[in-house]
Amino acid sequence: MVGRVKHRGGLVIVGLTGALALVVSLAIAGAGSAGTAEPSTPAAVKPPPVAGAAAIKAKYGGQSITFVGDGAVGNSHVRDQNLVAQFSKQTGIKIKLVPHPADSSAAYSQLARNFSAHSSSIDVMMMDVVWPGAFAPYLVNLKPALGQQAKLHAAGIVLNDTVKGKLVAMPWFGDFGILYYRTDLLKKYGYSKPPTSWAQLGAMAKKIQDGEKASNPSFVGYVYQGNAYEGLTCDSLEWLASSGGGQFIDNGKVTINNPKAAAILNLQRSWVGNIVPSAVTTYQEEDARNAFDSGNAAFMRNWPYAYSASQTTPVKGKFAVTVLPHTGKSPSVGTVGGWQLGVSKYSKHVGAATEFVRWMTSPAVERYDAIFNANVPTIPAVATIPAVVKANPYLIPSIAKVTRVTRPARYLGPHYAQGSQDIYQGINQILNGKSAQSVLPTIASELNKLVKP
Repeated sequence: MVGRVKHRGGLVIVGLTGALALVVSLAIAGAGSAGTAEPSTPAAVKPPPVAGAAAIKAKYGGQSITFVGDGAVGNSHVRDQNLVAQFSKQTGIKIKLVPHPADSSAAYSQLARNFSAHSSSIDVMMMDVVWPGAFAPYLVNLKPALGQQAKLHAAGIVLNDTVKGKLVAMPWFGDFGILYYRTDLLKKYGYSKPPTSWAQLGAMAKKIQDGEKASNPSFVGYVYQGNAYEGLTCDSLEWLASSGGGQFIDNGKVTINNPKAAAILNLQRSWVGNIVPSAVTTYQEEDARNAFDSGNAAFMRNWPYAYSASQTTPVKGKFAVTVLPHTGKSPSVGTVGGWQLGVSKYSKHVGAATEFVRWMTSPAVERYDAIFNANVPTIPAVATIPAVVKANPYLIPSIAKVTRVTRPARYLGPHYAQGSQDIYQGINQILNGKSAQSVLPTIASELNKLVKP
């Protein structure tokens, strides 16, 4: 999403472009400054101190909370372990860290079950950017405690996390889809730059794959997230939006069943078993990254986290990132991702949980996360810190300015999870061999049942 905010039914979705492009003059305690030499590698950066730790300890020390955090991809779980250890050590608040399921659809279901049971077993949880609207009734209004800190974050993301005037979550880190490519292999096979169109990607992937298979039978041209889960909704949104096929639902109308959408989906289907491994229909983020990082793929679609995670693998120094391809005059796009932190209203320790969220969404922690785990900062000033930009090449303008596209949560509201399931299950069928023309009408019919009037 670029430069606009849409509000519908209490759920706001907004792009991150402004957060990455604006140069905001903010005082960032603990996050360094443009004139200071700072660590810019995961190994060198350390968790920041907890501001006001003594006061927090005096008030909440000894309390125990449970945090459902990351753990599915890259360095995320190590980051969470480091941050939890630092906060607990300095405040005396005991934190049980529970990784959420790797499948984001399963992670959604986990929280939904917990909230429906009015359980106090989860105090703080990470949430996909499309979840706050659905979970708002079960979340603490953080505006009284964290409203001032929220002003440091990109305004649009804060609006996304504000439902009926209540700040039900705080931005933690952002995401958008990008293309990873092997620089050494492009040079080896005579290419001076990465592909800009899907057709070019197909041709380049085939040429490189044909050449590499002689010495590496496991080598493939291209990998992505093709399993029947939320990741495929994100990937396929990029395919359609970059090829004139719309964004599933446009201006409140279901548009997924159209010729351009069918054409790009059929192209993607034709690649499976050729330049894309047949097993891609079961791939999630880490499956794709493992193939790429082991040196068995020329191209990969993934999120920014994979940049940091790939720095200790055989492809270190042999890859770069760019925007995803497009078709014709349609723009390159990246699906907006990102995660928020919320506090359950059923928590027995709301105060301690809120202080943990305050620190986790502070400029100092965002700087640490951006360098340690290559996540997109949601605080504009952090995104301009030289050490952060150095560690994350996706923040350079040529990549950061890419058109952002959003999943249709604003139109599906509380039915988003079901609508996304209709999308990813149908498109997974296409990747497994069915024609787009035979599947898209069914997806469209199911979405029409869910779209809010």
